[in-house]
Amino acid sequence: MSLQTLSEWLRCPNCFLPLSPAGPLTLRCGAGHSFDANKRGYVSLVSGGARRLLGDSTAMVDARALFLATGWYKPLRERLAARVAAENPTRVLDVGCGTGYYLQGVLTRSPDVCALGMDLSPVAVARTVSGRDNIDGLVADVWSPLPVRDASADVILNVFAPRNASEFHRVLRKDGILVVVVPQATHLQELRAAGLALDVPPNKGDHLSETLSPAFELETRDLLSSSLRLDPAQASALIGMGPSAHHTDAEAVAQQLSGLQTVTAAFELLGYRRIPA
Repeated sequence: MSLQTLSEWLRCPNCFLPLSPAGPLTLRCGAGHSFDANKRGYVSLVSGGARRLLGDSTAMVDARALFLATGWYKPLRERLAARVAAENPTRVLDVGCGTGYYLQGVLTRSPDVCALGMDLSPVAVARTVSGRDNIDGLVADVWSPLPVRDASADVILNVFAPRNASEFHRVLRKDGILVVVVPQATHLQELRAAGLALDVPPNKGDHLSETLSPAFELETRDLLSSSLRLDPAQASALIGMGPSAHHTDAEAVAQQLSGLQTVTAAFELLGYRRIPA
């Protein structure tokens, strides 16, 4: 991260004026609002009210890194990176970046892209930007007006994360694309049957298309499904890295798992084209 490249993404969360470097680790807008950037490579622009929201904990981020390192979700990452590369983007915003696993896949395929990883969890953003000069980091709440400039991204990534249709529309450039990954109804069905994972609403992709209309039009839809053979540590990490971790006890989960687990992984990869206002 450099303060200059970071500032080129951002606007003030208070007055919405552009932010600019104003010192070694300070960003300031024309109205005089200033914000300190973190030495680890990111800035937090979360409002006071949003701080009560629950971001991913260190344990959840560690579990995600452990599970993703196994390579089970690599086919999804490669398909996502190929979909983004087809747009020939120069600027990509990852909303809900987590550990940066999918964003790093995009940058491997499209190395000249400038990227911004955004998440409510400072732990996640720190993990995303660590050792990456081509990724800037932002801690922000997706449900609030985003502290991101108008038309600043060619592509928005949204992998298993909340969405703000009106703000995504504003932040994307003309004819930009929103690439979303959501679970299919069969995703983790074995773990859900055992009471170890949260339910997945039926027809999630169809419902998403309705909620994003009329700001976005569904352009591509890919279905991916596979059976995973997970050992107890991998299965525990899979449960611990997602929203189920907020409702389960890690030690209790580990005690229920023994031997190899067969788990279904099933995703929808959806590409939505921005419709002009």
